[in-house]
Amino acid sequence: DTMRSLVKMARDIFPHDRFADRYYVQAIAPLDQAAAKDKAVRTLLQRGVRELDAAAQRKHGKPYAQLQDEADRVALLKAIETTPFFEKVRGEMVTSLYDNKAVWPLLGYEGSSWEKGGYANRGFNDIDWI
Repeated sequence: DTMRSLVKMARDIFPHDRFADRYYVQAIAPLDQAAAKDKAVRTLLQRGVRELDAAAQRKHGKPYAQLQDEADRVALLKAIETTPFFEKVRGEMVTSLYDNKAVWPLLGYEGSSWEKGGYANRGFNDIDWI
């Protein structure tokens, strides 16, 4: 249940509709490994999910991961965004999700370019969103 909630939380913090859940599961793996080695991390994650579920139960009658409405889940996350639990999950996710080379093509990122002469002559000017 903790893992399911963390995956849902990760998806809500870093929403990418094109990403399969497996990328979020892979991104959570370092937290799982840290929890296996460090009781304080395990306690932080378990307590954090328990409190998030309790808040979801109070407001919506269901645990966090079972809430269908993304806006309801995001509102619950906004209420805890300054907590050590939220910061730990967000801090790990920003690195582990976006360092996964398998998601780079989904984001349009080609990877490092310095060894290929940089971006200037490799389509940099083709970006239409800047």
